[in-house]
Amino acid sequence: MRASPAGSSPGIQPSGFATKGDASFASLHEPGGLQAQKRCTLVGDVISAESATTSGEVRIGGRKTEPGFCREVERLSGQKLSACYQCGECTAGCPVAFAMDLMPNQVTRMALAGMADEVLQSRSIWLCVGCSTCVTRCPRLVDLPRVMDSLRQIATRRGVRCPEPAIQAFHDTFLQGVERGGRLHELALVAALKLKTGRLFQDVPAGMAMMAKGKLAILPETPEGKAEVRRIFEECRRRAGEGDGHAG
Repeated sequence: MRASPAGSSPGIQPSGFATKGDASFASLHEPGGLQAQKRCTLVGDVISAESATTSGEVRIGGRKTEPGFCREVERLSGQKLSACYQCGECTAGCPVAFAMDLMPNQVTRMALAGMADEVLQSRSIWLCVGCSTCVTRCPRLVDLPRVMDSLRQIATRRGVRCPEPAIQAFHDTFLQGVERGGRLHELALVAALKLKTGRLFQDVPAGMAMMAKGKLAILPETPEGKAEVRRIFEECRRRAGEGDGHAG
């Protein structure tokens, strides 16, 4: 199911957002019985109800937001999330949107709003395949795959469990293989992934056919620059260590 474009009937609503007829939109209160000041922003068919307390804490749909989250995502991705005006072109063109719990444009909007928990715990950031269809369609040239990659990095650093264990295993195994060998050895990747997921005999016929056609090399190649690749990984770890802190 896809999110509806602006002007059509409501589609999938992101967690924590309220629609016009939602009771949480009509009566939004802060703990302690204090009536909150409300600011409502129309985003297509979705209205986000934001409440500001006297302490400056901002809540959306009754949920606490993280003020520095957007800045952290923008710093890592190099993208300006506020450039997005929610036209929905990214969602309309995404080949895996049907499997996502949050549509691509919703991920951008919620990250901009500081809804870190909802975004980092979503399946969507792990399902993005980085095809860049969204980038070619975006009138604001927001590179959403970079944003998704940054969100995965943040989730991993914060210890947020991936809701798709097989996808997490693939990411880890892929990077470990590249760091160890300097480039990817497909057969080793498949073998390690099967051991991690326990799906030992899945795809065996396809694997045998690929080996017969020379699509899967039995022995890995030894590329030039193997040491340089390892140093890149070490530098990434060093930089990630320097930026581990995040706004609470």
